[in-house]
Amino acid sequence: MSKSLIEKIKCWGLELGFQQVGITDTDLLQAESRLHTWLANDFHGELDYMAKHGLKRSRPALLHPDTKSIISVRMDYLPENHAALKQALTSPTAAYISRYALGRDYHKLMRQRLQKLADKIQTEIGEFGYRAFVDSAPVLEKAIAEKAGLGWIGKHSNLINRKAGSWFFLGEIYTDLDLPLDSPATSHCGECRACLNVCPTQAIVAPYQVDARRCVSYLTIELHGAIPEAFRPLIGNRIYGCDDCQVICPWNRFANLTKESDFNPRHNLNSQQLLDVFAWPETEFLTKTEGSAIHRIGYERWLRNIAVALGNSPKNEIILKALNTRLIIDSELVREHILWAITRQTR
Repeated sequence: MSKSLIEKIKCWGLELGFQQVGITDTDLLQAESRLHTWLANDFHGELDYMAKHGLKRSRPALLHPDTKSIISVRMDYLPENHAALKQALTSPTAAYISRYALGRDYHKLMRQRLQKLADKIQTEIGEFGYRAFVDSAPVLEKAIAEKAGLGWIGKHSNLINRKAGSWFFLGEIYTDLDLPLDSPATSHCGECRACLNVCPTQAIVAPYQVDARRCVSYLTIELHGAIPEAFRPLIGNRIYGCDDCQVICPWNRFANLTKESDFNPRHNLNSQQLLDVFAWPETEFLTKTEGSAIHRIGYERWLRNIAVALGNSPKNEIILKALNTRLIIDSELVREHILWAITRQTR
């Protein structure tokens, strides 16, 4: 396959709003070994989907037959500057939401752009076999992106780019084309341990090893039941996800704000207060999170998370009254966390 086609693919990718496009092969055996070790340590918790697909995740041709090359892309999503997000993170009464979830759910937007990229390739060379993915199938997207030269996997397990930090989404097109490959990225974390030290629950148990069962993102998004009491005080005001390891990363001084208006905060989700979002009835939650990644956790876990954050807030009679008012809720899960928060507010 000609080099000129690769140049066109990368140019089209930039025109479609991706910040970088790279090409790699399907050899992910090293990443496969790391995945098996991670699963053997039970670091995936309730993330059963990480294990149930067998080798499809690490052997692309098993997921999409005849895959020979993978087109990997990244798209910036950071909607506000570092000072603004840090202020929200450090304000105990602010409802902190991971910055990737403030706007429109990225899956649909990026998938549409990948489809347009595939269409352009098809117009250029004719029919070819492909399948596009955006965090929607068993794909080792970070390992693929690292091999494609988009960045290296940092000690916090996120992908880092020397010129753009880590605030970006990833997507892939599996193809049956035999494309020239980009050089893999090399690590530039050095001796830095900032992400390990800052993690509120010490979920990064060793460099490049994250125990999801301890991770705030897992506890507030993926975990369906009660949040273990030992972790509740450590969650602080984080009600959906956690960005601490990215906020502290020195490489994010090079991060760029997103150019996509769809990733900008909706309904002031970047500046909401805990008491305000705790007062939302379910209809308001559903309306204000429609089309957002937040929507999928549902109203019950939303209130569960906020109750924990209110329990971590400075003692306040208004907070205590709001918690007691909510005790009439039917959800036993939410009541458990409200009672815990009340205990914290009254001790």
